[in-house]
Amino acid sequence: MTVRRKTAGIAALGFAPLVLTMVSAGPAAAHGSMSDPVSRISTCFAEGPESPKSEACKAALQASGPQAFYDWNEVNIPDAAGKHKEIIPDGKLCSAGRDKYKGLDLPRADWPASEMKEGKHTFSYKATAPHKGTIDLYITKDGYDPAKPLKWSDLEEKPFASVTNPTLKDGSYVFDGTVPKKSGRHLIYSTWQRSDSPEAFYTCSDVTFGGEAPGDTPPETAAPAPAAPGEEQIVEGLKKSTVDHQGHGGKHPTSHANPTVEPSSGNPTEDANAPDPKGGSEKAKLAETGGESNTAPLAIGGAAIVAAGAGLLIATSRRRAAKYRG
Repeated sequence: MTVRRKTAGIAALGFAPLVLTMVSAGPAAAHGSMSDPVSRISTCFAEGPESPKSEACKAALQASGPQAFYDWNEVNIPDAAGKHKEIIPDGKLCSAGRDKYKGLDLPRADWPASEMKEGKHTFSYKATAPHKGTIDLYITKDGYDPAKPLKWSDLEEKPFASVTNPTLKDGSYVFDGTVPKKSGRHLIYSTWQRSDSPEAFYTCSDVTFGGEAPGDTPPETAAPAPAAPGEEQIVEGLKKSTVDHQGHGGKHPTSHANPTVEPSSGNPTEDANAPDPKGGSEKAKLAETGGESNTAPLAIGGAAIVAAGAGLLIATSRRRAAKYRG
């Protein structure tokens, strides 16, 4: 074997671990919220985290404070692993059992609601940090009373729409579903279970189908229609957001056994109680892990380092060989 081949082999072996480390060091995050129909937290963020317009968002602000709205894309549980019903208590579905977002659980009949009709509908889920996974949509049963705390038993047993690895378009997951026949005010509950991690996200979207239902407010006192936050507002809100897209972000429950306890650190790498990203239940039936958008640039950068290192060693060996010949 020539000196050149030996040095090239050494370079590849020496730099390969570095390349692998760099490729695997990319962000592992998934953040977002329903934008069609608009979720409660997206509505309140769009209205203004510190001075919302609707009475429901004002009440939620009093209960949770403005930071919850600035962190509108982080209603999550890092170690859910598909066990949503087991770890989120009745009455706390909209907050995912997290005290930080308790204002979203307020039982009110005046939450801003999106108009909805039965039949085919194109749903949209704003993904500020996209990742592969499964989104399930549930709707409340007939007779749902928005003036009472939302329980799991208030939702239909099976999702009316479910999609794995939906299409990402202009920063949002877009997918179709068939909305069942309903009347009056209802709620659509979403679960977004990541496929490469036990982390899951949750949203509550208030909707109306026309007509009247228990707990409906009179037309003259009804809340204005909700609106999802625009791109400019999302970018501006990042200045006060505590969500870290390089990890799970924000502050999380230390365990699903006590979901109201928040750890002191928002960085999973610094929190001793942070879940193992490779953990999770087999029962969750999570989909195959998807790649990150920044994996290719990292791989290219790593390859460049290998090439540079190999070239340096080859050049050095050539100078040494020439010295000996001389």
